[in-house]
Amino acid sequence: MKRKHFLLFALTVVFFTSLLSCSKETDTDWKESALFESGGYTMIGEQGRIGFIYNDSENERFYPNKEQKYMWHLWGDKEELEGEFKVTATHENDKESFTIVDRPLGGANNGADQHTPSLMSFPESGMWKLDAYVDDKLFGSVFVKVHEIE
Repeated sequence: MKRKHFLLFALTVVFFTSLLSCSKETDTDWKESALFESGGYTMIGEQGRIGFIYNDSENERFYPNKEQKYMWHLWGDKEELEGEFKVTATHENDKESFTIVDRPLGGANNGADQHTPSLMSFPESGMWKLDAYVDDKLFGSVFVKVHEIE
């Protein structure tokens, strides 16, 4: 009888451990970030924190291997906006990330406290998470959809 109870207990522990690990992996909601207005431009990201000029029009949409210019904007305290700006990109189906932007910040622009231009291109369609760092500290994340070429 003790053996059956131990086996039942062990299976319960394994079941709940697997549930917890699954929920940790899905903590990130992989949906496209919201659009907002600043300085007369439509941007994608988190209003009042981080974003870049983007209006989801046919001309500005992301397509695989199509490099385009995007202007990043950051809002925050002077101290947290000092240092190099870097963005890493991660595809929803791949946990490996790569650096997509690595530039200095260039001062206030379009209502933001800091900005910098960038050229970005993604190797495949789907959802991408862009983690932005200032001085190697995570500043914010933007989710974008890379559309399939029709």
